[in-house]
Amino acid sequence: MIIYNVTINIDGEVHNDWLEWMKAEHIPAVMATGLFIENRFARVLSDQADEGFTYSIQYLLKDIGDYEIYRTAYAPALQAETEKRYKDKFVAFRTLLKTVE
Repeated sequence: MIIYNVTINIDGEVHNDWLEWMKAEHIPAVMATGLFIENRFARVLSDQADEGFTYSIQYLLKDIGDYEIYRTAYAPALQAETEKRYKDKFVAFRTLLKTVE
């Protein structure tokens, strides 16, 4: 299994709007691609509230081929929508992981 992890730090000014948008629109749109088996959405516990809020969104895929399809066919538009809505209000980095059996 492959885990596509997105870690994002979102500015407190737009945090509540972003959180609702993620749950109602963005994560459902990613899942609607049909490439992911499941997802997890978690807040990173930190005592540095003055630096925004940090979250990890993990999407589980069956193999690297499905990730490549997502990366080329869907990710650019989905990432552009995030950039358009929250420009200069977030920092994100993405990590690809392989589960150890």
